[in-house]
Amino acid sequence: MGAHELTPKFTPEITPTLEELQAQERRLVFRRFDHDDAWALGSLLVELARERQAPVAVDIHRGGQQLFHAALPGSAPDNDAWIARKRRVVERFGASSYLVGSRARAKGTTFEESSRLDPDTYAAHGGSFPITVEGVGVVGAVTVSGLPQLEDHRFVVAALEQYLEKFQ
Repeated sequence: MGAHELTPKFTPEITPTLEELQAQERRLVFRRFDHDDAWALGSLLVELARERQAPVAVDIHRGGQQLFHAALPGSAPDNDAWIARKRRVVERFGASSYLVGSRARAKGTTFEESSRLDPDTYAAHGGSFPITVEGVGVVGAVTVSGLPQLEDHRFVVAALEQYLEKFQ
């Protein structure tokens, strides 16, 4: 059995509820987040992506500065464009890109329709998650692009859970 077979497979057909998505954001909070944390979290994401042979790009921004970026085999320049669009949603709304899109869908509309924001600039598709620091709030975003949107979201959440359990 290869290492990638030990990584849990995600089942895209089970869509999380708004309550589950909001609970993830309340739970996945950092005590602090600096350049070293960005490197360690980004490196963990790359390691997990390599285990899964996932064709993703990984990006971590804090306070408007890119602290980490990696493009794995199979990713493409389009992934960087998706990262920027999903990250802007987190920066604007202070919530994961998947949660923002899910809120619109729960109201029977789309993010594009309800927000009236330029879809070339903003994408409420899964894969960007807020970096929230206790007592401070959202300071940045960790973003993955290359898998279907729910898998991108779950991949980031799984990495954050693992990172916070180990390092914070």
